[in-house]
Amino acid sequence: MKPYAQASNSGKNEPEQGMPRHVAMIMDGNGRWAKKRGLPRTLGHRAGMERMKGIIRLTSDLGIEALSLYAFSTENWKRPEEEIGALFGLLIEYFHREIDELHQNRVCIRAIGETSLFPENVRDAINSAMQKTKENTGLKLNVGLNYGAQDELLRATKAIARDVQQGKLTLEGITAQVLDDRLDTHGLPPVDFLIRTGGDRRLSNFLLYQAAYAELEFVNDYWPDFSNERYLETLRDFQSRNRRFGGL
Repeated sequence: MKPYAQASNSGKNEPEQGMPRHVAMIMDGNGRWAKKRGLPRTLGHRAGMERMKGIIRLTSDLGIEALSLYAFSTENWKRPEEEIGALFGLLIEYFHREIDELHQNRVCIRAIGETSLFPENVRDAINSAMQKTKENTGLKLNVGLNYGAQDELLRATKAIARDVQQGKLTLEGITAQVLDDRLDTHGLPPVDFLIRTGGDRRLSNFLLYQAAYAELEFVNDYWPDFSNERYLETLRDFQSRNRRFGGL
């Protein structure tokens, strides 16, 4: 197992001043990366998984608090069954193969999305990884699995409505914090910086509420080509921006 950069006694690396606390990534372009090379799309997804490992490692080393990755959306069920099966296989392989290194380096894994629709072996791999790392104090790694922001907000709204119906919550007691506590990302800071690879310029139903004030970066590189150097370049760009949050 290859250790990450040495963390402080608190279990966290200290971030550079001006760095985002929470980075979100839409990892787009695996299929087009493979097609460009005359390869099956499944090999593009495998290359994307290898790149994901490097990005997680670097994010942890930089001391960033949270990283949210869009791995499988609620819309991805529309893809061919063969491709979906290959994606599930890669998920199982990743959690089984990398979990010891992630745990050793204090990464805390959380699945965001409605994972109950996944096959049992996929759910078992996800739940095992979350259980093993739940007390870790390093990077908070959120993996979007059957995730869609509209579905997340609908689930949160229904949970609030049930609490009101059962007398646990009054209408006047519904606050922004009440909603935040029922989101899949509860307890985490809002998204500061959202990066999308692959050239498209849209959010594709990813963390729409959490990214309300996020800085956006759209990168032309396909995800397997999104190098550490390019990532660092986008972070330097983030540090140069003047975030006003509606003020002057």
